[in-house]
Amino acid sequence: MSTDYDQSEVELFRENVQRFINEEILPHYEGWEQDSKIPRELWNKIGEAGFLCVDVPEEYGGFGAHFIFSATIVEEFSRAGCAALASNISVHSDIVAPYIANAGTEAQKEKYLPKMVSGECIGAIAMTEPGAGSDLQGIRTSAKADGDDYIINGSKTFITNGQHCDVVITVARTNMEVSGSRGTSLFAVDTSSEGFSRGRNLEKIGQHAADTSELFFEDVRVPASAIVGGLDAGFKVLMTELPRERLILAVGAIAACEGMLDWTIEYTQDRKAFKQPISSFQNTRFKVAEMKTDTRANRAFTNECIELFVNGKLDAETVSMLKLSTTELQGRVADGCLQLFGGYGYMTEYPIARAFVDARIQRIYGGTSEIMKEIIGRAIFGR
Repeated sequence: MSTDYDQSEVELFRENVQRFINEEILPHYEGWEQDSKIPRELWNKIGEAGFLCVDVPEEYGGFGAHFIFSATIVEEFSRAGCAALASNISVHSDIVAPYIANAGTEAQKEKYLPKMVSGECIGAIAMTEPGAGSDLQGIRTSAKADGDDYIINGSKTFITNGQHCDVVITVARTNMEVSGSRGTSLFAVDTSSEGFSRGRNLEKIGQHAADTSELFFEDVRVPASAIVGGLDAGFKVLMTELPRERLILAVGAIAACEGMLDWTIEYTQDRKAFKQPISSFQNTRFKVAEMKTDTRANRAFTNECIELFVNGKLDAETVSMLKLSTTELQGRVADGCLQLFGGYGYMTEYPIARAFVDARIQRIYGGTSEIMKEIIGRAIFGR
């Protein structure tokens, strides 16, 4: 991944992403929300446009671009109110692809990364289980050695891209005699494998177009070469990659805040009450001033963390602070902006209504706000 970039190139790239969203996404997005998933062929279209896995090295089909370009994609989808697609893309490009690029074998990189860049292969990551939640050490899915293979059994839930995925980075226990932190491995499981099945597309209160599924593994046989990052080293790989996951969630959160504020500022200047724009009322001006100030402060923190990440200095405490602060802010801004839309804010035809429900999950996935506070507290006070 490059550590240098030209800001003018970033802005040109941003314009291309915005144009793509306006032409290829927004005219159809409401229909996809109603269908509770995007069409499979959209992945290929996004790949053809050059908006998947942009920081994958060139030898594996990517551009080897600076992380800021990947962040820009998630920013613009989030700013446009397409949170479901921002979630789909970030899991694929900012979670699954880095696992393979940073911890995978050469054979795994050659097999998956070029097809992930093109959209031919869609990635998902299967961590969460019905009884484990945020407790990664409580995972019960097992992978037992059988000759040169491993047999995987278990179930996963809340899996983004679950209906469309072609490869799933699956977290499983490979050594039940030790703690989860020392006996967990990651496997790149092809969804064409015998014994793998998808459950229903889960119904959510928000981000409807982001297909979210249960996944089942019943005696799924995979070769030892499917292990990503080494046997029993899964927890270490997870901990190494979590900062990027939490950073990209924060990037989406702050961009969503900026987008919601743009809609609200425009609306309050056009909407009249008592024969004057509601932007002329002190309450409106004060509320927007507060939200704008908080958003700008969090944008500065986000930019700082992007720089830390690119230079390999983003620690768990700092990114947890960022994820906590930006996603909690997103909830407040969504609520505050919806209030200024009045009754119209409660109508689904207005993007602010969708943004309100879409925002709620941000404080849960990638580590709940409570988990973020625990990580920060431990860093401050020790265990």
